[in-house]
Amino acid sequence: MSEAPKTTVRAWLALAGGAVALFCTVGFLNAFGVFQEYYSTYLPGRSPSDISWIGSLSIFLLYSISPLGGTLVDKMGPTIPLCVGSVGLVLSLFMTSLCTQYWQLILAQALLLGISASLVFCPPLGVVMRHMPHRRGLAMGLTVGGSSIGGIIWPIMLQQLLNKDGVSFGWTIRAIAFTMIPLLAFACVFVREPSRKPPAAPATTIAVIEKTAGQAATTDEPAEAGSSTDESPSQKHVESRTAFLRKPAYMLLCAGLSLTCLGLFTPLFYISKYAIAEGQPTSTAFYLLAAVNAASLFGRLVPGYLADTLGHFNLLIISTLSSGLVGFVWTKATTLAGLIVWSMAYGFTSGAVMSLQGACAGKLAPPQAQGIAVGVMMGFLSISSLIGTPISGQILSRAGYLALSAWTGATLLAGGAVTGAARFTVHRELLARY
Repeated sequence: MSEAPKTTVRAWLALAGGAVALFCTVGFLNAFGVFQEYYSTYLPGRSPSDISWIGSLSIFLLYSISPLGGTLVDKMGPTIPLCVGSVGLVLSLFMTSLCTQYWQLILAQALLLGISASLVFCPPLGVVMRHMPHRRGLAMGLTVGGSSIGGIIWPIMLQQLLNKDGVSFGWTIRAIAFTMIPLLAFACVFVREPSRKPPAAPATTIAVIEKTAGQAATTDEPAEAGSSTDESPSQKHVESRTAFLRKPAYMLLCAGLSLTCLGLFTPLFYISKYAIAEGQPTSTAFYLLAAVNAASLFGRLVPGYLADTLGHFNLLIISTLSSGLVGFVWTKATTLAGLIVWSMAYGFTSGAVMSLQGACAGKLAPPQAQGIAVGVMMGFLSISSLIGTPISGQILSRAGYLALSAWTGATLLAGGAVTGAARFTVHRELLARY
């Protein structure tokens, strides 16, 4: 039995670079709740649904281009996509700082930022999983934890500059761009593939991968002695790389996470607006968004650590269902103390949904296809991420926050149930650590 791979300095630097990359991409998108409220006065006459299209379109592009990003990483490495995406991300922020109209923000903050962020966001996920296949849950928790830290820092920075210090919108966004430049440079330098790439999987390894993905295994033998070894290793390896995409476990996982994303981002967009509607001052309301993201950091690290022992799918399902239950009681929080408790509860329970989805997708794929597995999954999530928050905006305009709370809870519970079905196609035992 071979020893578990050692975690090298190169691996830790790649993880740090990945966390920084997500700090600048998903972390910044997690701060859109500040823009959701600010644009209601900056863009007079625009409804909450109209404004939410800016954030949801950028999230859609972040996810929808991920299959391309994942394929590029697996074929040419992470450096080129990271560098191109970093330049585009900084450029999009400088262009956003010049915007004064809705259509300009759609082009700069939604389209250009979303496309560029996708090229920065996807490469670290596959690379870190290749560095730390033996600690996938913890590695993903630490990497995606960068987005939680970004979700704390960026809203506070925006709040201080826009509302307290009276800095103009243009210079606020430029300050963010200048802050991101050295961080993105760090990610481009240190997110590198392992010095020794995983070897081409032999027939026995391929058989185990296929069985784990729920492909086929009518016997417990590791591999057939005859025909499976007659084919060239490279041919067998190529066939195994994408076979998992057609299997029920992977398709159900993508479907469950797509349902989850319909409501997952709703509190990030509307918690500040809800707090103001409940009589809280604007300066306090924006800090609730930081509270959600602060709690999500622990929600990504703790379940990520436990998932390596108790099962990545198990923790993902528990986290999604718990988030749904918290979503249903959103409108019961009416005081400042209640809002803080609810924000931290939702942040903690929903944190693992973001960190463990990549680990679960990678679990169903061979080592050389980690980028494809994560990228294709993100492509599936892009549609629901695009339409989820605008639907939430329409629900809010027509039926109020109680209906918005019900929408959030129902989508998360439905997503958790379908993700559970994906898990049970692989392991039917209720207590299996998978």
